[in-house]
Amino acid sequence: MTDQAWTGVRQRVEALGASCKSNKVFGALGHKWVLEEPLSHAELAELEAQVKVRLPEEFRSFLVRVGAGGAGPAYGVFPVRRVQGRWLWEGDGAELADLSRLAEPFPEKGPDPQLLEELAAEQPEEEDFDEVEEFDDAIESWDERWDDVMFNPDRTVGAIVIATRGCALRDWLVVSGPHRGTMWSDDRADEVDLAPRLNDDGTPVTFARWYTDWLHQAERPDPRG
Repeated sequence: MTDQAWTGVRQRVEALGASCKSNKVFGALGHKWVLEEPLSHAELAELEAQVKVRLPEEFRSFLVRVGAGGAGPAYGVFPVRRVQGRWLWEGDGAELADLSRLAEPFPEKGPDPQLLEELAAEQPEEEDFDEVEEFDDAIESWDERWDDVMFNPDRTVGAIVIATRGCALRDWLVVSGPHRGTMWSDDRADEVDLAPRLNDDGTPVTFARWYTDWLHQAERPDPRG
């Protein structure tokens, strides 16, 4: 079933790239409809040996059947490449994923909601300060506290950044733990916490669903609709 999900997908992406509506698809000017060459099974094995984890089945199959990244949702799927003998994902924010901790389970829960609520309530307001410099110092200190909670690296162990939607908004693919294989939205730059992507029926969106939904939308007469 996993392999069947990718039958003809590379050809469909290439056909879209050659069509007159290709630039109407959001993010197309970023990925330019280019797909990386697929990984060989030996390359996939080497990648997984280095990161010490077996990647989710749908993603593994994508890497060897479709491509090692490139054209896809938003500005494209971050390519995975061997650089100076080491495998890594490349893209805006890809370095946020700690590849040495991919085997650790992705956290079941985020920060305590009460803690976030209290911290948000403490955010400085410019009108409360007589001097701009005082406000700048206060907001810088608050930003550091906020980031220590929201962007704590422990929150994203067991996951890789797979794409960017621009403006520091990103998508993660969970590779370890109970949420393995699911996609998560990262809107923390807009002070919105990490959250699982969900289908209309409330079930988690997996990598294959995330990618093929994008492809179906891109193939519509008006992909912006």
